[in-house]
Formats: sequence, C-alpha cells, structure tokens
Amino acid sequence: MKLRGRILDVACLNRFTRVVTTISKLTKVCVLRLTPDNLFFVLSGKVANGGIGMWCELSQANVFDEYQMEGVSSEDNEICLEVTPENLSRALKTVQSAKAVKVKLTKKHCPCLTIAAELPTMSSTSRVVTHDVPVDIVPRRLWHEFKEPSMPDFHVSVYLPPLKTMKNVVDRMKNLSNFLVMEANLIGEMNLKIETDLVSVTTHFKDLGNPPWGDDASQDGGPSHSREPEAMVQARVDIRKLQQFLMGQQVNPSKAMCNIVHERVVHLILLHEDVSLQYFIPAVA
Repeated sequence: MKLRGRILDVACLNRFTRVVTTISKLTKVCVLRLTPDNLFFVLSGKVANGGIGMWCELSQANVFDEYQMEGVSSEDNEICLEVTPENLSRALKTVQSAKAVKVKLTKKHCPCLTIAAELPTMSSTSRVVTHDVPVDIVPRRLWHEFKEPSMPDFHVSVYLPPLKTMKNVVDRMKNLSNFLVMEANLIGEMNLKIETDLVSVTTHFKDLGNPPWGDDASQDGGPSHSREPEAMVQARVDIRKLQQFLMGQQVNPSKAMCNIVHERVVHLILLHEDVSLQYFIPAVA
C-alpha cells in the first residue's frame, strides 16, 4: 500500500482542515477510506442498536494537487485506515501558512499518516515541520462495514433552517431536557420540541421547503404516500447527539437537509461544493 499527496493551494488546505475538524467534533475515532478518486470518513455505528452513523465524502482532486495511491491489490484498490480525527485536525491546523504540504502513509513505530509542511522563511533555507499521526490499518475482511450507507426509506424530507439558529435553539433546550422531538411534514414545516413533567417547549420553523428527491423518492412513493401533507412525522433523539452535530459544523453547507423515518432515525445531510456529510441519529423510545 502506498499513499502520497501534495497540497499547494491554501484554500484547499483550509477546506480540508475544516472538514477534518468537523469530523473530530462528531467522533473520537473513525475510518478514513482512500480510493483513487475520493476520500471518505466513515463511522459505521449500528443505528438500529442506538449507535451514531456518519459518512463524509470528498473528491481527492479538490484537496490534493498531486495524489498517488496504491491499494492492497489491483482488484481492491483502496486503503482503509482507522484514525483519530482530532490528531489529524491538530496537525493540519498548525500548517495553514505552509507553501506546500505533503501527506504520506509511512511506517514508523507504527503506521502513520505523515504530514510534512514546508513553511515560509525570511531566508533562502527552507523550514519543514513534520507531524506523524498514528493510524491502524483496517484489514480487508472488515471493509464491508465501511461501505456507503443506503438511503433510509424516509417518511419525510425537509430543508433545515439556518444551522446557527437551530444550534441556539437546541443549546437552550438542552438545559431543560436530555431528549428532543424533531418533527416535520410535507409542506416544509419543522418543529423542535421538548416535554418534561415541568415544561413543554416547541420551536416552529415554516416555509423551509421539501427537497425534490425524484420519482422514486420515499416521501412521494414510499411510506408517506397515504399521509396528509400537514401530518407530522417525528423522532425522539438524544439532544446531546444533535447538539454535537450542530456544534462541530464547519463545512458551511450550501444545502442542509433532514430525512426522518418515523420513530426510527433522523438522517441529516450537509452538501457544500464537492463535500457531502451524512449523519444518522437513532430515535429513542
């Protein structure tokens, strides 16, 4: 296995750093899956068993100016690494002013992603800073766990309100309850609700719009087919998991969407240029 990448464009380095930093706020450990065309950050939590799931995809061409990789074999031309995103984020943050950044898969005391940055200097001599980020090689037999998750057969899909507004609402609600009900309908309305023995609070969002998923979309031809457009579909989730998603958000998406499978799962999607981030929060009873 080989991996060599070179980043010369400061904007690409900055965007990649923001993506990795966002991932680091969502999970302590994840799998970085490398293919000839794409990079994927994957957390394959079993949502049915109460675990969080995450899938982040970006094109290598929009990160690296030069990119070479050789997978485990010509048939399985991929590399899967278990990484601690916070360590990778910390290393990338320290090299934001670099003239060039090289990323290599190396073998030191353990497998590492080595980040070598050529920093600007006042003199003619170059100054290189190197970070070794330890990784674990994921064996081939486990790769099936890190494939793209299938789109849940959702009952409703709605665009999210501005994430900053949503975060402020959720931050306040967290002081009152550990759980939050997210509900939405087919006329672009979404409510965030908490209910306890002492208090009941609801925040209403209107005119959000519903994404056009096409003819085979679940909300048109699936479980919601017989549902009244105004009828709410809901899922009760751990408020900390939603807050974690909103707090760590540095992708600045051009589109943010929410799919809800009634009382089963909340599926959040952020899209920005070439980057897509999917986050699955299981419902709780």
